[in-house]
Amino acid sequence: MHSDDEILRAAAAWVWFPRGSEQEKSALQLVRYPERFGGGVRASQVRSESDAAAVVDHAIGRTREWGATRLTFWTNPSDSPDLEDEFRRRGAVHEDTVTVFARPIPGDPIEVPADASAEVVRTLEQVREVDLVNVPVWEQHPLDEAGLQEELNEVTAALDAREGARVLARLDGKPVSTGGCTVVDGFVRLWGAATLAECRGRGAYRAVLAERLRVGAEFGATTALVKGRVSTSAPILARAGFTQYGDERSYVLTV
Repeated sequence: MHSDDEILRAAAAWVWFPRGSEQEKSALQLVRYPERFGGGVRASQVRSESDAAAVVDHAIGRTREWGATRLTFWTNPSDSPDLEDEFRRRGAVHEDTVTVFARPIPGDPIEVPADASAEVVRTLEQVREVDLVNVPVWEQHPLDEAGLQEELNEVTAALDAREGARVLARLDGKPVSTGGCTVVDGFVRLWGAATLAECRGRGAYRAVLAERLRVGAEFGATTALVKGRVSTSAPILARAGFTQYGDERSYVLTV
């Protein structure tokens, strides 16, 4: 397993660029999300010689240039300078908190109920079923046929390159949970986990978790890294052998 410092650096370096997004890396990492994912701009990974006020001014200006009105900032202990107080001073609202977790893989097995199963997504029909879970959970727009095909192309390309996978879990045959994983520098990043609200607490998330750890080990990862929401997945991850490595918080500023 990686060292504590390596885990913290890997968590800080983790950023997502959705298909159709735009991004800029200067004083901080900025990503403009497509409308399918709610739009707006996400900011993280602060690395600047300027003071906090100047960095926030830059982020606000770039958000306006992109025509967005919502700027979401994610904190990290490695930020320089720290922008948390500056965002608060400007009226940003705390929206979410995630805990950074890691554990060795394969490690101890994760118990999965007998009526829960998980599979690696490889077909268009499976991608369609993943979308049926993601749309209500993440409150996003459903993919059209072209979007479903693009998603399948991305999923199969990652599989072929042994860089990651999308997993789908079922309860009694019904698709109810999903999550993705990406292998980077010996870490398997676990992301995008979603379970239908009416099916939570029955082991589907654990099935997705166990299958992603299996895929990560198969693709050469030695450490699993995940950012779990305090209100949902964090307690499950703690029980599944993951160790906490601090929190990250998000703040939303209306621009």
